[in-house]
Amino acid sequence: MIVPMLVPAVGLTPLAASGDVRLILVALAGFAVIILLITWLKVHPFLALTIGSIGVGLAAGLGPDKTVTSYLTGFGATMGSVGVLIGLGAMFGKLLADSGGADQIVDTMVSRSRPSLLPWTMALVGAVIGLPMFFEIGLVLLIPVILLVARRSGLPLMRIAIPTLAGLSVMHGLVPPHPGPLIAISALGANLGLTLAFGIIVAIPTLLVAGPLFSRFAARWAPVPVPNLYVTAEDAGEDVSARPRPSFLSLWPASCFR
Repeated sequence: MIVPMLVPAVGLTPLAASGDVRLILVALAGFAVIILLITWLKVHPFLALTIGSIGVGLAAGLGPDKTVTSYLTGFGATMGSVGVLIGLGAMFGKLLADSGGADQIVDTMVSRSRPSLLPWTMALVGAVIGLPMFFEIGLVLLIPVILLVARRSGLPLMRIAIPTLAGLSVMHGLVPPHPGPLIAISALGANLGLTLAFGIIVAIPTLLVAGPLFSRFAARWAPVPVPNLYVTAEDAGEDVSARPRPSFLSLWPASCFR
C-alpha cells in the first residue's frame, strides 16, 4: 500500500516503481542467501559472495553474459583498491609483530590500563586512528594490536575487537573529512565546521554504546577464541629481554601514515 502512494510523489510510473521494488527485493534476497550460506551451511565467504552476486544478477534480469561481466568488473575494481591495501597491510602487520613494535604498543597499553578499562582504551585508540584514516586502513593497521591485546590481557576477543571497530566506524560514518559526511555536506549545503562539531558530539555516545557497552553482550553471545595469528617471539615463550624495541611514541605516528 505504501509504494503506490509514493509513486506520484517521486514522479515515477507504476511500472518503474514495480521494477525498483523488484530490484530491492532481489537485493534483500541476495543478502539473505549470502548470510545463510556462511552462517548455516558454513560455505566459504568468497564462494558465498560469488553465488549471491551471480544469483542477484540473474534474478534481476541481466542475463548470464551481463551478470558475469558485471561480477568480474566489480571484483576487479574491489581487488584493485581494497585487495592491494589488505595485502600490503597484512605484510605491514607481520613486520610490526616481528620487529617488536606491536609488543611495545600492546605492553604499554596493557600495563597502564586495568583489564576492566581495556575495552574503553581500545575504543579511544580506534577513534583516534579512525579520525584521519579510512576505516579499512585503520582496520588493517590495528588487527595485530587487537589480537595481541586480547591474547596478553586474557579478555575475550569481542571485548577488545568490538570497541576498536566501533571507534573506527563512528569516525568514518559521522565525522568529516570521511567520504560519507562530505557527500552529505555537499548535497545539503551544510556548514563543514558545524557538521564536524555535531558529528563528534553524536559520535561519542554512539561509540560508548556500540563499543565497550555492547561488547559485554557480544562476548557472551559470540565467544570467539583469539586466532593463532601474529604470534610474536614473546608469545612463543622466547626470551626477548635483550632484543631492542622501538619506543612507544615513535610507533603511533609511523602507524598513522597512509
